[in-house]
Amino acid sequence: MKILLHTCCGPCTIYPLRILRDEGLDVMGFFYRHNIHPYTECLRRQETLSEYADSAGFRLIVQKGYDMEGFLRSVVFRESNRCDICYHHRLQSAAKVAKKGRFDAFSTTLLYSRHQRHERIRSVGEAVAAAENIPFLYRDFREGWKEGIDASRRMGMYRQPYCGCIYSEKERFCKPEKDRHPLP
Repeated sequence: MKILLHTCCGPCTIYPLRILRDEGLDVMGFFYRHNIHPYTECLRRQETLSEYADSAGFRLIVQKGYDMEGFLRSVVFRESNRCDICYHHRLQSAAKVAKKGRFDAFSTTLLYSRHQRHERIRSVGEAVAAAENIPFLYRDFREGWKEGIDASRRMGMYRQPYCGCIYSEKERFCKPEKDRHPLP
């Protein structure tokens, strides 16, 4: 089977790629760029992923352009649902590329992260699969979380400190209001 794997970054690709290859699948990557802020961060993640892809013999499709404004327009005033919107953008793009490239299915490294909303990713992936008429390959890669982290550290990979969007970048510095204690 030929699988298109949406890849959010190099470190998160290590374990899912190994597992899918161990299953005998032919895997190609797809890097989605529009949600990653700032642009320098996008380029740093892309460079790390590209270097890993080269070293692992992993073919990679990199999304063209950088439509950060389009991503922000789709999320503004819906910030509380931004992750679902982002999952949809990324998985829909992957599904379209997979369908055009005649892949048998698509999947995502988002299913590897313990910090992502796993069941929402699965739900969005299955909905996109139905709409685009291409199967979503679901795997729970979270059990390999530590293995992937250890491997990325051994390889000296850049490990980003936030998910990618401008909102998650802000949250790494500022706790959300609900977590703050009111002043006396």
